Amino acid sequence: MTAVVHNVSPGLWRLAWLRLRADRVAMVSLAVVATFLLMLALSASGLIVADWEDEVGVNYAPPGFVGAMQAAPATPVQAAQALPDNPFDPLADDIRALRAQLAGEGAPDMYGVIDPLADDLAQLRGRARAGDAAAGPAGAGRLATLPFGGDKWGHDIIKKTIKGGETSIVVGLVAALLAVSLGTLFGALSGYFGGVVDDLFNWFYSIFTAIPSVLMILAVAAVLQQKGVLTIVLILGLTGWTGPYRLIRAEYIKHKAREYVLAADAIGASHWRKMFTHIFPNVSHVALVQMSILVVGFIKAEVILSFLGFGVPVGVVSWGSMLNEAQNELILGRWWQLTAAAIAMALLVTAFSLFTDALRDALDPKVK
Repeated sequence: MTAVVHNVSPGLWRLAWLRLRADRVAMVSLAVVATFLLMLALSASGLIVADWEDEVGVNYAPPGFVGAMQAAPATPVQAAQALPDNPFDPLADDIRALRAQLAGEGAPDMYGVIDPLADDLAQLRGRARAGDAAAGPAGAGRLATLPFGGDKWGHDIIKKTIKGGETSIVVGLVAALLAVSLGTLFGALSGYFGGVVDDLFNWFYSIFTAIPSVLMILAVAAVLQQKGVLTIVLILGLTGWTGPYRLIRAEYIKHKAREYVLAADAIGASHWRKMFTHIFPNVSHVALVQMSILVVGFIKAEVILSFLGFGVPVGVVSWGSMLNEAQNELILGRWWQLTAAAIAMALLVTAFSLFTDALRDALDPKVK
């Protein structure tokens, strides 16, 4: 008796995975995104960078490949004495004589005036240094250089970047999940029921899309008047549902007239069951792609909000707060914090964008 072999056709997700595996750019992008998510999990659990607030380096410690920078003169007199002589200056001899006189007189200030309390202040400073040395000074043991530099408090920039990524990625993921959930719920109700329900949600949608997204985000942030990760998530989630809503609504309008939905209606399935048990699995790829797209946009939006001062509070680090600090450091020539935050954000956003494009192509049933 001959056995009959039944060939089972691969499902949507199996076909999508096969397409993704054949795309090298998609797999590299997925590896980069997975690495960032792994660092997020390890950082949130405290297994890595738990000591990111430790002041391990001197203030503005440069990267190790740059080398320690020469310390600036402590006083204006020392700065003036450090300047080379100008041989073409007609007052060069007089200035040299004044410098020699200042060097031999007690402790003059920048104008050459003798401080009558200079000796007493020197003794007090000496005692303070001796006491700090006995108690373990804050600067003792600090490194002159760090692998990728330090900020104005001496925090390691690499650890700070990983910790900042935890905040930015969490905001992007949770806000995208909230926005897609709202968009899917509103789109399902609007597309399935139609009529007055559809008109109501379309009116609500038109109000949100009539206002530019950036102005809407800033307006909600100004109304809430609070800083924090939860506030940013609410701001982005409550203003970003319009894109998923439009696509999910169109899919529900198309699928509610299909034969499998009519069959479910014939056996007495409830509206809720038809919407989320029968139709939603067939349109879930749209929600997934929309979520991956919104994650990228919300990470950039969090950076913008934190840079403008509407983001995370003091004491919480994110890539946006790092860029906010770096704008003042860049004037002083301290470029490493800006570079670290920009590189990390560019890597994640680029990898997520490429993976999103590949996922959209893989889930498109028209792609052979």
